[in-house]
Amino acid sequence: MAVAAALTLLLAACGDDGGGSMSAGGRAEITVAALPLTDSAALYLARDRGLFKKEGLDVTIQPVQQSIQALPALAKGQVDVIASANYVTFLQADEKGTLDLRILAEGVRVAPHMMDVLVPKDSDIKSVADLAGKKVAVNILNNIQSLTLNAILDARGVGRPVYRQIPFPQMGPALERDQVDAVHAVEPFDSAIQGELKARVLLDAGSAPVRSLPISGYVTTKKFAAGHAKEAAAFRRAIEAASKIAAQDPGAVREELPKYTKVTADQAGSIGLPAYPAATDAAQLRRLTELMKKQGLLKTAVDPATLLVK
Repeated sequence: MAVAAALTLLLAACGDDGGGSMSAGGRAEITVAALPLTDSAALYLARDRGLFKKEGLDVTIQPVQQSIQALPALAKGQVDVIASANYVTFLQADEKGTLDLRILAEGVRVAPHMMDVLVPKDSDIKSVADLAGKKVAVNILNNIQSLTLNAILDARGVGRPVYRQIPFPQMGPALERDQVDAVHAVEPFDSAIQGELKARVLLDAGSAPVRSLPISGYVTTKKFAAGHAKEAAAFRRAIEAASKIAAQDPGAVREELPKYTKVTADQAGSIGLPAYPAATDAAQLRRLTELMKKQGLLKTAVDPATLLVK
């Protein structure tokens, strides 16, 4: 609640017209809400390597702990873009009519060990099949973590667990106190829990059939995309250029992580990184929407191509 309250105060100072002003240097101002995750690496690379300035943009980054916290601010125009926005939440909001969603650029896709299912080192859970009926922590219920884990379990023909909503920073303590049987953790929390608790990797949650599945991106509203088409296109170009750097040089991401997350330089050198696509692919996004429809997270089929900002 404290984080949400602080975010509200920060965003209130931004006014309601996001993206319409110019900085003292004559650059268009864009406000971006972002999570301190590996998903946001391209955003920070674009900032620190001058890619936004090259495109004539002055980007302000406001950290949040869950992308869903910034959804009301995005809908009201108090922020212009949400980075590392999990697609499930925003596609559902679009379907419900609470947000007129547009996707500016892909963020990350699933890669090996960018997220894992962890159990205590002395846990009786020895195989994936043992997860059936067990309590597994996820950051948000009925979202990308349960969606992808369910797909993996269904493909292996084993039963599903019972999900418990626990924020990433609290997953380690919850596992240590036996409040849950396992946690579905993403980096950098994944490596931190393994290091601090000697937790055991039960399952690579980036394995087939969800490998390379798009899971987060840079999203905005139809109103912003239409009213600030030039700025939106410039932002997309900067992010795609930064994503290309991230894909070709993982070391650049590892160097960037300690600047905006709690990951140390030593930890950054070994954590599992997601895949950073250099361009947005509607066909890959369709894999996600079809999986959401199959698991009941979308009521109707969605053509992602209609949501992409050109």
